[in-house]
Amino acid sequence: MKTIEQKGMYRKFPRSGKDTRVTHYCAGCGHGIINKLVAECCAEMGLQDSTIFVDPVGCGVFTYYYWDAAHISAAHGRASAAATGVCRARPDAVTIAYQGDGDLGAIGFNNAFQAASRGEKFGCIFINNSLYGMTGGQMAPTTLEGEKTTTTPFGRDPSITGHPLHVCEVFNQLQAPVYIARVSVADTKRIMQCKAAIRRVFEIQRDHKGYAFLEILSPCPTNFGMNPIKAAEFCMNEMEAEFPLGVLRDTGRAACPHAAADAQARVPPASATLAVKPVPQFASCAELFGVPDGVDAPPAENDSSVPERRFKFAGYGGQGILSLGICVAEAARLEKRHTLWFPSYGPEQRGGSASCSVVVSGTPIGSPTVEHPDVLVCMNQPSYERFVDDVQRGGMVIVDSTVPITRQPPEGVTLRIVPAINMAEEFGVPKAANTMMLAALCAFNATGLRRENLETALCASFKKKPQLIEKNRELLRKAEERLS
Repeated sequence: MKTIEQKGMYRKFPRSGKDTRVTHYCAGCGHGIINKLVAECCAEMGLQDSTIFVDPVGCGVFTYYYWDAAHISAAHGRASAAATGVCRARPDAVTIAYQGDGDLGAIGFNNAFQAASRGEKFGCIFINNSLYGMTGGQMAPTTLEGEKTTTTPFGRDPSITGHPLHVCEVFNQLQAPVYIARVSVADTKRIMQCKAAIRRVFEIQRDHKGYAFLEILSPCPTNFGMNPIKAAEFCMNEMEAEFPLGVLRDTGRAACPHAAADAQARVPPASATLAVKPVPQFASCAELFGVPDGVDAPPAENDSSVPERRFKFAGYGGQGILSLGICVAEAARLEKRHTLWFPSYGPEQRGGSASCSVVVSGTPIGSPTVEHPDVLVCMNQPSYERFVDDVQRGGMVIVDSTVPITRQPPEGVTLRIVPAINMAEEFGVPKAANTMMLAALCAFNATGLRRENLETALCASFKKKPQLIEKNRELLRKAEERLS
């Protein structure tokens, strides 16, 4: 059967090291649709050879594998700053910054706001899915009131975390932008409207008219905890009520770059007026955290006799390092301990560096960062060499047997070498190396937590894949017996 190639896209996407036409996006994600529309507009307008895309850190980080055009990758939140440099260095080019709501709305907001205020000659395509998508569904500046995320498990409370950020409306107060609009990709009609808006952004940049800003509401089924149809309905029914669709400003046909838009153009249309609405209902806390039905962690209780204990888990992305940290944190919650889990990783979803910190204490915790862990678990050599010297005296380092011990831990630190990867392969489940490391934590009593709670947390992590619960329970037992 003949394959129909998408205009503006590369013939192959070698991101995973294989020749494939499959992107990294989750099923139902709006990014895939938007990528297709951007590529079509760029190709149909004959702009591929003159376009420079500035790629963000976030779900859109790998667009350079997909769009057949020039690319520059920016640091987190700095795509608008990088695009400023590009459009000034190459005023003849069409410059497009592609950013998400966490990337632009949080760490990069001032970069984007000041670029818009200056009227820099580039287009900014801003994807709003109301949360941090790639990093696990945390609250973003655009998270709706009442919306439950991994960092707002009981719903966003405006009295604590403020109200959702309306970027279009904020930018519409500025004089310099020539185009500001908000569209959606939740259904076919909206997708067609979105393509027309993307084309308008390219037109303005092709004609060097000035700054153009396009916000696109996008579903995120994975982090919404919904199927694609429900996620699209959420975009239409909940997100659009908070972020009304429409063109707030389009003076590009008549305006010169940096010219002030007239006062009438800066007033949002009536359709952009936000209406008071009831707080939407979202998934329960148990559904959000994957805790088995009827089992939820009790609230933390203060106990000054329980000292603070700090953990660092590190390895390659895809080895289950972050999940291992979550298991320890959730086990601590089951014991009514105060606990914090803090991830750190590069833009790669697989193969890059990944680590997380876990702090467990009987009293409230001041910071989630762990500079000097009591327990360090390493699954690869770069992590071992990076963190081993930081382990506290009296602490423990648990390292996989495939890692070369290039230097010994500090004096007073116990080194345990565990064949986690080899055991997982021997037991017929290569992806279960993190379960092997959890068994090591149990066998060496390295966490100070009850074994049954660690097992409960492990099982809870497989709520969405119940067929794997008993298998991992068995793997945990077999590995403990081997290590004891």
